[in-house]
Amino acid sequence: MGIHDNLAMILKSPTYKMAELDTDFLQRDEMRAVRLQLEYLKPELAFRRLNIRSTVIVFGGTQIVETHVAEERLEQAKKMLAASPTDPKRMRDLARAERILAKSHYYEEARQFAHICSTNCHIDGECEYVVVTGGGPGVMEAANRGSYEAEAPTVGLNITLPEEQHPNPYITPDLCFLFHYFAMRKMHFLVRAKALVVFPGGFGTLDELFDALTLRQTGCMQEIPIILYGTEYWKNVVDFQFLADEGVIRDEHLDLISFADSPSQAWDIIAEFHRHPEKGAKR
Repeated sequence: MGIHDNLAMILKSPTYKMAELDTDFLQRDEMRAVRLQLEYLKPELAFRRLNIRSTVIVFGGTQIVETHVAEERLEQAKKMLAASPTDPKRMRDLARAERILAKSHYYEEARQFAHICSTNCHIDGECEYVVVTGGGPGVMEAANRGSYEAEAPTVGLNITLPEEQHPNPYITPDLCFLFHYFAMRKMHFLVRAKALVVFPGGFGTLDELFDALTLRQTGCMQEIPIILYGTEYWKNVVDFQFLADEGVIRDEHLDLISFADSPSQAWDIIAEFHRHPEKGAKR
C-alpha cells in the first residue's frame, strides 16, 4: 500500500472524525451519560430562550379521540361484527369501541381546559402555565390543540416508541422535542410544573401519575396540585382510600389528589392553589 492510499484511509477512518460529529461513537453504551446530558440541555436551553417559566402538564390516553372519530370507529366495529356475529374478538372490539365513544367527551374537555389555561399563561411578560403534553394523539393532541387555538405556546415531549411516536400538529414547532430516555423526559415534565391534570388513560398515564405522586409524597419536588379529571373513571381505576385504610399510605397523602369534572373546575383548583390573580376569570 502506497503512502497516498494510506493517507486516504486515514481521512476515511472513523477515528479521524470529530467526536461531536461521530454519531456511531455517540451511540455507544459508554456514551450514555453524555446522551442523557444532551437530552437535558437541549430542551432546557430552548425553554430559557423562549422565557417559559412554568408549565401545566396534561396527561391522558392516546385512544381518547374526538366524538366523530369514535363514532366512525364504532360503526366500523359494528360492520365487522355483522360479517361474523359469533367472533369473540369482534364482539370485544365492539364493546371497546362503545366505551371509547362514551369517553370521547374528554377530548373536547381537554381542549377546553388547555384553552383556559393558555389564556392565563402570559403574566408580567413571562410565559407561565404553558401546557405541556407527551406530544402524541388523543388527550395530548386535544390539550395542545386548545393552546394552539388560544395562540399560546404549547410544548410536546415526544419519545421514540414502536407506535404513537409522531408529534401531533398543534405543538409549537420550537417547543417540540424527541426523547430517547423516559427518565429525562419525565424530569422535563415535572421540573417547571405548576400543576398536573390527568385525564383518563392507560399504563403510560398511570406511570406518569404515580411518578408525580411519589415525588410529591416524598417531598422531592415542588408543591403542585395533582388533578384527576373524571371522578367516576379514576375512582374505579384506583381505590386511593383503600391504600390509606390499609395503612400503606398516610391519610394526609390523600390530600395530594384533587378531582375535577369540568375544565373550569380544573383551572379553579390550579388558580386557588397558586392564588392566581385572575382565578376563574376566563372560561
